[in-house]
Amino acid sequence: QNKRHCNSLCPQYNDCCSNYNELCYNVGGAVTDAEIKSISERLYSLDSNKASASVLVIDPQALVASSQTSSETDRSSKPLFSFLNENALFSKPTYAALLSVLDNYNRMTGQAENFSSQQLAEQDKFVRETMSNTQVGRELFAFLYNKGIYKSEEDFIQDLKMMWFGLYSRNNNQLDSSGFEHIFAGEIKGGKVSGFHNWIRFYLLEKSGKLNYYSHSFNGPWTTFPDVLGMQFMWDGYYKQVGSAVIGCSPEFDFAIYSLCYITRPGKQCHLSVGGSTLIIQTYTWDNSFYGDGKKFIGSAYPATP
Repeated sequence: QNKRHCNSLCPQYNDCCSNYNELCYNVGGAVTDAEIKSISERLYSLDSNKASASVLVIDPQALVASSQTSSETDRSSKPLFSFLNENALFSKPTYAALLSVLDNYNRMTGQAENFSSQQLAEQDKFVRETMSNTQVGRELFAFLYNKGIYKSEEDFIQDLKMMWFGLYSRNNNQLDSSGFEHIFAGEIKGGKVSGFHNWIRFYLLEKSGKLNYYSHSFNGPWTTFPDVLGMQFMWDGYYKQVGSAVIGCSPEFDFAIYSLCYITRPGKQCHLSVGGSTLIIQTYTWDNSFYGDGKKFIGSAYPATP
C-alpha cells in the first residue's frame, strides 16, 4: 500500500518505497525538491491533531493589498478567531507542551532571557513531545535519518533543541532571542513586532485583549485546516505588517515543516506540497553566532507571500 501511495506521488522514486521509512525518497545523498514535496505531503496526512471546522472557526474579514499593509489601520471590526474549542485541542499533549513554553519569554529585544530549570525542562519536553511522541515527528526523523543527516533520534532531538532554543543576541549584545521565541512567541524590536508566526500564540493574545486583528493581505488556497494567512495586527501597541502563519495545524506540524525547511534549505525558499497545493516557507539563518561545530541557529522561518 505504501509503495502504491509513493508511486502515485512521485513515480520517479518508485524503486525506493520498500518500507515505511523510505516512503518516496532515496536513502542518503542530497535532499531533492521532489523529496521535500513528498515528505511534506506525508507530514500533512499524518497530522491527526490539526483543528477541524467543528473546533475552529476564523473570520478573516478585510483583505488589503500588499501595498497597503504599511498603513496601521484597523479594517476589521471583529476578532480573527470566532470560535475555538480549547478543550478539544489544548488537552492534547503537544498543545499543552507548546502552551507551557510560550509564556517563558521577555518579548523586548535587548533584554537577556534567563530560564529556570523548569523552563529548560519545558523546552526539552516540547521538542520530545512533538518529535518523538507523534507520527509527524517520527516520520520527519525517519526521513532525515535515512538521508544521513542524523545518526540517531537523540542526535536529532539535541540538534533541534540547540537550533531552536539556543540563545543569541538581536540587540544590545544581550542573549535576548532564539529561533523559537522569534517565530512562535514573537518579539518587539525597533518599535515593531518581529517574527510572530504561530496561530496559537495569536489566538491566546487576541483572547486576552492584548492583540487587535486588523486585516489580512493573503489567504492560502486551502478550504480546510491547515490554512495560511498573512495578517496585519497590533500587539499591545506594536504593529505587525505581515504576520504570516499556518492556521489550524498542530504544534508538531508547525515545528516539523519549519525544521524540515531549515535543515534542508537553510536561508532559502522551501517549496512544500500540502494537500496538493504549494506552500512556500522562507527560512533565514542567524549568521552572527554559532553552536556545536559551526552550526547556525534559526534566524526566522515563515510562510512566504504567494
